[in-house]
Amino acid sequence: MLLRDLIPDILPLEIRGNLDREIGELVFDSRKAGEGSVFVAVRGTQSDGHQYIGQAVRSGAAAVVAETMPDTLSSEVTYIRVANSAEALGFMAHRFFDRPSEALKLVGVTGTNGKTTTVTLLHQLFSNLGYKCGLISTVENRIGERVLPSAYTTPDAVSINRLLSEMADAGCSYAFMEVSSHAADQQRIAGLQFAGGVFTNITHDHLDYHETFDRYIQAKKGFFDMLPKGAFALVNG
Repeated sequence: MLLRDLIPDILPLEIRGNLDREIGELVFDSRKAGEGSVFVAVRGTQSDGHQYIGQAVRSGAAAVVAETMPDTLSSEVTYIRVANSAEALGFMAHRFFDRPSEALKLVGVTGTNGKTTTVTLLHQLFSNLGYKCGLISTVENRIGERVLPSAYTTPDAVSINRLLSEMADAGCSYAFMEVSSHAADQQRIAGLQFAGGVFTNITHDHLDYHETFDRYIQAKKGFFDMLPKGAFALVNG
């Protein structure tokens, strides 16, 4: 895939370098950068990817996507400046894996409690109705009956799109995934096309991360704000 084919959705603020580069991998961990990769510098809760741009370039990254341009630019690398690197990563991952959420019906479930139960029940219900389904949950990920280990409630944007791509390739027609407030706030679901969203409940939790209950509510609301016009939103009354 060419670099220019990865960026139509991210609204670059500045581009320096050639966009007609062949891209073989999309990474946000500089240790995984290699020849022909795009390194997206994401600001995390523990570290800032912008500190590792130089390392990614030395490892062979063909392009860098960042919120601020590094002081030193390599003539061999294309640099793209964006307003939000995490959001850009989501949209680029969706393109890189050939827009997998559009190849099936993706349903996201959010809420303080009940996410895992709800997506698991939905996966079992639709599977018993004869549909081949995917599952992304805290307990496990599934592609049909194939079980994959799960490390997070909602994986990173690259992992999500890779999983959805495998589901689409395996013939899944539905996918059910947990959407944590952390994932929504950190733009891990950016670019995904949801068929619908389910809201279970909200209690005073995760305030160590969100700091205030209002910010926690806004993170949940952000998921529903991003739903396409034709999607459904199911709310626990």
